[in-house]
Amino acid sequence: MKKLSAFCVLFAGCSLPAAVRLKEIAGLEGVRDNQLVGYGLVFGLNGTGDRRQTVFSAQSLTNLLERMGVSVPATAIQVKNTAAVMVTATLPPYAQPGTRIDVTVAAVGDASSLQGGILVMTGLRAPDGQTYAVAQGAAVLGGFALAGGTGNTQAVNHPTVGRIPEGAIVERAGPSLKIGNAIRLQLRQADFTTASRVAAAVNQRFGPIANAESAAVVTVGLPAEFQKTPTEFVSALEQLTIDTDRASRIVVNERTGTIVMGKDVRIAPVAVMHGNLTVEVQTVLEVSQPNALSAGTTQTIPRVGVAAKEERARNIILKEGATVEELVRALSAIGSTPRDIIAILQNLKSAGALDAELQVI
Repeated sequence: MKKLSAFCVLFAGCSLPAAVRLKEIAGLEGVRDNQLVGYGLVFGLNGTGDRRQTVFSAQSLTNLLERMGVSVPATAIQVKNTAAVMVTATLPPYAQPGTRIDVTVAAVGDASSLQGGILVMTGLRAPDGQTYAVAQGAAVLGGFALAGGTGNTQAVNHPTVGRIPEGAIVERAGPSLKIGNAIRLQLRQADFTTASRVAAAVNQRFGPIANAESAAVVTVGLPAEFQKTPTEFVSALEQLTIDTDRASRIVVNERTGTIVMGKDVRIAPVAVMHGNLTVEVQTVLEVSQPNALSAGTTQTIPRVGVAAKEERARNIILKEGATVEELVRALSAIGSTPRDIIAILQNLKSAGALDAELQVI
């Protein structure tokens, strides 16, 4: 019988909201990362590059050689030390030309490993088609692949994906926000109460300049004293302390038996009864051997046995104002497993007795 390995996590905390910096829960609308992608070639592989059936890597190598003044037909090239790769990177906001960023390379063809390879100059483009960075350098892998003399291979992690720390140089600054007479704060988790508290905190510190447009956006006007120094104003905004608010939520992972819940989630008065019914079916094969000198043949006879076992129902009673923490402790006391607790939580939600959002992942 397989045993369920699982655990429960309870966030112990008081009912008061958590006070955090505005910087942790919101950012300026328009200040964002930009994704870049490019296609390139990795050279210097020890016979682990693309095979003959990967046509586009040979064509890419032919085009590269032609730009360098070497004309070779693509059908005449058979190089095992080259691999075609896709190169990805993230351009951070306000990145200026000359800044270095990390890049990731991943094999496109049937190369078995990129270990020891060097990416040649590859342009990285944004969705607008413009080249914003150029990548080049040696790839660092988190795994490796070994091949034996008899065809046996051993691979650790993913040898066809590598990373080049600071492998790209920014050539063009990405689109960035220019602070004007007003800025828009964008909450990372939309919540009407939190947005209202953000506007109230800004108005208390700088005067009536903020307004909560929605659960996710707060508009803030630029005060007169910061007209020439808008960056200092944004810095002052980020240091404001906000009492955040969030909906009660219970996250359940039924595959691993993990339960993450808040301590102050309330449960309506309810009685819970829970028991297990176990049905076991066993088949035993018996051999029937005929007597000597008889005309019979040896036969295999299955003997099937069915047994059912039902545990006595276990019950608990929760009074008014009970929390999920008290429920879990009570269920643990009567021997419930994490899977039992998950089933009970789902039934409590269906019965309308659980005042929290139940999210199953």
